Amino acid sequence: MKPRISVITLGVSDLEKAVEFYRVGLGLPTDGIVGKEFEHGAVAFFDLTSGLKLAVWSHDDIAHDTGLPKTAPSPTAFTIGHNVSRKDEVDEVMDQARTAGATIVKSARDTFYGGYAGYFQDPAGHLWEIVWNPAFAPPD
Repeated sequence: MKPRISVITLGVSDLEKAVEFYRVGLGLPTDGIVGKEFEHGAVAFFDLTSGLKLAVWSHDDIAHDTGLPKTAPSPTAFTIGHNVSRKDEVDEVMDQARTAGATIVKSARDTFYGGYAGYFQDPAGHLWEIVWNPAFAPPD
């Protein structure tokens, strides 16, 4: 397998609310919900850097597509790390997420590795880490 991930899909209970959060609240570009004409097909894709896509898709539809039973989500099963270019940008993104409806789980603070980070949960409960790490800071 080549190290090439192209889509990260998050299961959500309310697709419209998820699209509103990511498009309006966080400003991620999207064409909105597509595939409504197909049973279990409604999904929204958001453009990220380097061709990566973030998708939001109903928990019910993921369960149907995979054949797995729908289970209660666990916010600690994984986190999504969003690296920023400047330390103060962590607070800016955390404030933007809070305003958009996210729950702040851990306010931003200095880290043991010399960075600065905090956590929020999106309205569906997915855990995001907003982090400034001087060793991994992306260009502006």
